[in-house]
Amino acid sequence: MEPFRSLTAKACPLPMSNVDTDQLIPARFMSRPRSAGYGDFLLYDLRFDAAAVPRPDFPLNRPERAGSAVLVTRRNFGSGSSREAAAYALLDHGIRCVLAPSFGDIFSSNAVNNGLLPARMEEDAVEALLAWLDAGNAEVTVDLESRVLAAGGTRWDFAIDPVWRTKLLNGWTDLDLTLSHRTAIDAFMEADHARRPWAWLDGPAGPAALG
Repeated sequence: MEPFRSLTAKACPLPMSNVDTDQLIPARFMSRPRSAGYGDFLLYDLRFDAAAVPRPDFPLNRPERAGSAVLVTRRNFGSGSSREAAAYALLDHGIRCVLAPSFGDIFSSNAVNNGLLPARMEEDAVEALLAWLDAGNAEVTVDLESRVLAAGGTRWDFAIDPVWRTKLLNGWTDLDLTLSHRTAIDAFMEADHARRPWAWLDGPAGPAALG
């Protein structure tokens, strides 16, 4: 997974609350393989009308927002069902960071495990940022190391779980995070093997036999 440290990119405003995972990726598109990509179906029923024609007033369809890698939205983003494809759809569309006052818990975990930053900002900061974007501005810098968002001449702090921050900064999966403690794990195994040899099934070779 690609590490996330700092990102300078266009931001797209999505002034909506309670955008759920069923809206982020409708279930009818989830039968395709992951390798085929989900980006074209992000927020499909909001971006397109019944005839599959793009709605010109929807933020992600506006020409000046093309190529946006940051999405700014309101509270409770990613609520609803646990579908991991919601994170796939955002990433495949080019979104690397979502800024919102709050997120669905399972969505946040899925996002981090796929390299997408769910950054929590205070509600008044989000509203100020949405107004700044609505005025025609676009470029922001998201710095995960300092947990600061810079937009124009203004800087706002954002929050993220410290373990998730560590995973994103290093591009780690849960397995990588566990292996980062390998020295301590090995030391525990050696000590436990000496203390309770009867509890081990590997015979006299000790924990090294486990690989």
